[in-house]
Amino acid sequence: MFKKSDSIPSEKVDTFIGKNSSFEGTLHAEGTIRIDGTFKGDLHIKGNVIIGEEGKITGNIDAYNIILSGSIEGNITASHQLKINATGKLYGDIQVSSFVVEEKAIFDGTCKMKDSNIQDKNITPLKNSKTAKA
Repeated sequence: MFKKSDSIPSEKVDTFIGKNSSFEGTLHAEGTIRIDGTFKGDLHIKGNVIIGEEGKITGNIDAYNIILSGSIEGNITASHQLKINATGKLYGDIQVSSFVVEEKAIFDGTCKMKDSNIQDKNITPLKNSKTAKA
């Protein structure tokens, strides 16, 4: 499921929605969440969000760090970093402190950069943000 190069090992993922799963509604969680399935609704995460290559989200996300390898149709607020990997597709507006887009990624929306004054010592920053293929 995860490659050795992932920055967040599987034992650090607190919530996981697998590729054969779907969820509809609003999710409030703390820690790291990984989505490889389908999610319809809003995510309010006090932590990191990883969307795998087969992950598909229709809704808004509010989190610390977000790594996108799948697709999102919705708006994003990331208090720290948003990274869109080469396979990632984002259709929506973003408000972030740091924004990284790999070549061949798709971003269709507006971007507002903000200053990151939030220093949460309980959240581990993402170092190497490549995600594993599901």
